[in-house]
Amino acid sequence: MPVQRGRSRARERDNVLNRPEFMSLTQAARGPQEGRASLRRAAGQQQQQPPLPIEGRECPPLPEEDCMQLNPSLRGIAVNSLMAIDICLSKRIGVCASSSSAWSSARPIVKLIGVTGHGVPWIGGTVFCLTKSSTAAGQEVIFNLLFALILDLLVVAAVQKMVKRKAPSEVSPSLLDYVVMDVFAFPAGQASRAVMVTRFFFSHLVLAVPLRILLVIWAGVIGISRVMIGRHYLTDVFCGFFIGYLQFNLVELLWIPSGGT
Repeated sequence: MPVQRGRSRARERDNVLNRPEFMSLTQAARGPQEGRASLRRAAGQQQQQPPLPIEGRECPPLPEEDCMQLNPSLRGIAVNSLMAIDICLSKRIGVCASSSSAWSSARPIVKLIGVTGHGVPWIGGTVFCLTKSSTAAGQEVIFNLLFALILDLLVVAAVQKMVKRKAPSEVSPSLLDYVVMDVFAFPAGQASRAVMVTRFFFSHLVLAVPLRILLVIWAGVIGISRVMIGRHYLTDVFCGFFIGYLQFNLVELLWIPSGGT
C-alpha cells in the first residue's frame, strides 16, 4: 500500500547505516585487485597534498622575491635613496639623450666633446707622437703616457664587465666604444681618462696657469657631456673621475724609464 511504502522510505532515510560515512559497512567486500587500486589512488592523493608543518621542524624559506623587508637597515635605506637621486638627476641632465629631447639639436656637438676623451684618438695620437719624438726624455714621457692609456682601457673594461650596468637611456654604443671595450655604463671611461691625462700633464709638462684651468674645465665638461647624451649616470662619471685619479698614482709607481723602452 502507498502508506506502508512511504513509511518504509522514511525509515530508510532515518536509518544511520544509510549515511555516506557508513556505506562501506553495508556494501559487499571488494576483490583484492579493486582494493589495491583504491589504495594506490589514496596514496597518490596523499602525495599530491602538500605536507603539513610539523612542530619542531622549520618550514622551507620562501623565495627572496616573495619576501618583504619590514625593517630595512639604515644602510639599505641610504643606498636606495642615493640611487634614486642619481637616477632622477641623470634623467634631468640627459637633455640630449634622444632626438625627442629638449636639446636634441645640440646632440652632435655634445657627442663631439665626448670624442675628445675617447681612447682611440688618444692612443693613436700618442703612438704618432712617440714615432716623431727625437729625444730620450720625450720618448720616456710619451711611452709612459701610452702605458697609462692602455692601463685605463683595461681597468675600465674589467670593471664594466663585472658590474654590467646599463645606460640610463636606450643609447647603443658606437663602433669606437666597441673597439675600446667601453660598452657598459659603470664607470665612465672618458671621465677616468680625462682625469688621468690631466694629472699626467700637470706632473710632466710645464703648463701655464690658463692651460691648467682649461684642462680642468675640459675634464669636467667631458663628464657632463656623457650624462647629457644619456650614456652614463652621474655616479658613473664620479667613479670614473676617482678611478682616473688612482690610475695616475699607479702609473707613477710603475713608471718605465727610458732605458726600458
